[in-house]
Amino acid sequence: MKKLVLKRLLQLIPMLIGMSFVSFIIIQSSPGDYFAQMKMNPEISPETIESMKVNFGLDRPILVQYLLWLKNMCKLDFGVSFAYHIPVRTLIKFRLKNTICLAIFSLVISWVIALPLAVFAGYREGTFIDKIFSMLAYLSISLPSFFVALLFVYFISKTNLLPLGGTRSIFEVDASSFALFKDYMEHLLVPGLVLCLVNVGGLFRLMKNNFIETFNTPYVLAAWARGVPRNSVIFKHALRNALNPMFTILGMEIGGILNGAALTEIICGWPGMGSLILEAVLSHDLYLVMGSLVISGFLLIVGNLIGDILIAFFDPRIRIS
Repeated sequence: MKKLVLKRLLQLIPMLIGMSFVSFIIIQSSPGDYFAQMKMNPEISPETIESMKVNFGLDRPILVQYLLWLKNMCKLDFGVSFAYHIPVRTLIKFRLKNTICLAIFSLVISWVIALPLAVFAGYREGTFIDKIFSMLAYLSISLPSFFVALLFVYFISKTNLLPLGGTRSIFEVDASSFALFKDYMEHLLVPGLVLCLVNVGGLFRLMKNNFIETFNTPYVLAAWARGVPRNSVIFKHALRNALNPMFTILGMEIGGILNGAALTEIICGWPGMGSLILEAVLSHDLYLVMGSLVISGFLLIVGNLIGDILIAFFDPRIRIS
């Protein structure tokens, strides 16, 4: 287990460097930049724009720019945002916390709902309840996240059941920690439930198919023949082995936090990394885009590492190999 973790952590360094280098070259080679938009403003002189380029280090060759950025990145200094004029690390720190909270909330709720229902439907394969659950799962898979988010926003705007946009409604200095936490969770519910409804169908289908396939294997049939109790067959023999592919999916979901939540954050007004990356790309904010890409790549690798560790923990065959 320790060798696996160490090996994957060592792979993290060259993968991040390669990803950041390709991204930096593509962004800098693409037409247009942040300062091209400023040139259209007659109130800003060309001398001011050139001075800003020098201050940001953009007057040097692309390779030199990347090496300087990489040197600073190793010290967790992602540069200064062109648009916000504050360190990129400060922006990412605030937005990443919101995105991680949103992702953890949606992942936990969707897995808690999908896995038990999938096991129940797989055990009752072909029954009426299985068909109902499967139909609802297909509906969840078919609906795009932005459409579900729009429906939620429309419903909440008409009923005012939950707050929309931002993370806080309470700004009193003497507000208790519980009140602040409750207010934060109320804002989190709308985007969190949207992601949960979108993800639960796919998880249900995958878990159900894995469970049915495992449930029909010879060793499970042999357990039935030996008179092993039903709960032991379901949870110890079938479920435990059916969960192995799901841990890989969990790793990919953790790694896809930024991509999966982007549209939902934008539509629901949740100040996370998704909306920040969109603003950075539209404004050609180089250092903000690069910082976001590095964090996204880091989460992807760490997510897959978590999935591998969970598989090794629950499956002794992986540890032996």
